[in-house]
Formats: sequence, structure tokens, C-alpha cells
Amino acid sequence: MKYLHTMVRVQNIEDSLNFYCDKLGLKEIKRIENEKGRFTLIFLGAENSDDRHALLELTYNWNPEEYTEGRNFGHLAYSVKNIYETCDKLMENGVIINRPPRDGHMAFIKSPDGISIEILQEGGALPIKEPWQSMENSGTW
Repeated sequence: MKYLHTMVRVQNIEDSLNFYCDKLGLKEIKRIENEKGRFTLIFLGAENSDDRHALLELTYNWNPEEYTEGRNFGHLAYSVKNIYETCDKLMENGVIINRPPRDGHMAFIKSPDGISIEILQEGGALPIKEPWQSMENSGTW
């Protein structure tokens, strides 16, 4: 397993970039505009590093939302060699898969303290297969 990023939701992209980049010294690594999902993702990394891991993901939701009770903190993210095997092992150990890897690429679980953890398939998505394809979401993620 490899640590990928921490996600925080932001209310103003310019203010956030001013803080994280201009003041804190991070640099923008990648930006994704998702019109269908109505959000922007901006990945930031350390200025003196070419490391594309351990990034900070700023998530800007286009529909205004007030973030309370830690809602601005999103999730931890890890990549794994085989998402299906990882989810099988987690389920065998009593972990609820809140968002199953229906797409062969992404799943979400929660820690005992309710912290969302995103699990991503390393490389490309695995072929879609059962029982994952038919599994419904459970709770929030």
C-alpha cells in the first residue's frame, strides 16, 4: 500500500492557493475540472520535490456548501496492487466497504473514528466483476 494524498474541501480557490502556494510554499502539480461532477481538484506538492505522492488535494465544489464539523476534511487515500483482494481482506476482517469498487478502480471505507479512506487501484482499473459490480453503497463515505 502506498500513501497518495489528503483531501480538504475549500470554499475559495484563489484564497486557498494564495495560502498553500504563495505563503506555505507548495506548488500546483495537477488540476482537474469535472463539469459533470461540478467540482475542481487541485493537487499540491512540496516545492523542492518531484514526488507525486503524499500530495494535498484541494477540492472545490461548484455548488456552495457550508463546511461544519470537519466536513472540509475529506479523506485519506492509498493505492493498492489489487483493489478486489484488498476489499475482500477488509471485509473478512469486519470492515464495511462503504463504496464498493464497482468500477474496478475506487472504493471507500471508514476508520473506527469515522475518517473516510479512499482505496485506489494502482495503474488502470481492473476488469469490472461481481460481486463488486452489483454492490450498493453502505452509509456515507
